[in-house]
Amino acid sequence: MTLEQELEAGLAQLGLELSAEQIDRLNQYLALLNKWNKTYNLTAVRETERMVAYHVLDSLSALPHIQGVRVLDVGSGGGMPGMLFAIARPDWQLTLIDANHKKTTFLRQAAIELGLNNVEVHCERVEALAASAFDVITSRAFADLAEFVRLTRHVLADGGVWAALKGVYPYEEIAQLPDDIRVVSVQALHVPGLDAERHLVTLARV
Repeated sequence: MTLEQELEAGLAQLGLELSAEQIDRLNQYLALLNKWNKTYNLTAVRETERMVAYHVLDSLSALPHIQGVRVLDVGSGGGMPGMLFAIARPDWQLTLIDANHKKTTFLRQAAIELGLNNVEVHCERVEALAASAFDVITSRAFADLAEFVRLTRHVLADGGVWAALKGVYPYEEIAQLPDDIRVVSVQALHVPGLDAERHLVTLARV
């Protein structure tokens, strides 16, 4: 099975209907990630074949459970999940933030080469981000839940939610959340080609 076939089969299993142009952009993103990774160390996953499941499908598995227009991806790294959300949801406005200059250089260049006009990239720590109002604040392997909330609560819109992509069910992290934060849901995610637990934790203010 080619990379393109693996990607299309995975998208079908996730129930995501993307256009041929969007699928082409996902393939271009993979090629860029693989090319820049050799110099910039964007991800520990070195094989493009593994990137399909570990990065693309892993990120996109959360998409059906997220609703919003203004979305902030914290600690975006190589663009997971923010860049992938931007490709799959062109009607969303994605802000990607990372404190690593090399990673944000990649993100800016990828947005240009992929023609993504709905992506804005910031190179700074999220706690320094000017007060804004995001419908959804997401992250993947950024920090534990309490720290994630603490660093970003100043930019969450009224009625907005946090959507954290996690591995195993984060019992301890949930137990350590502050009293004014409630768990909206913990959704088990099934990622095609990935034999590992994945969960999407959605949080909101009480």
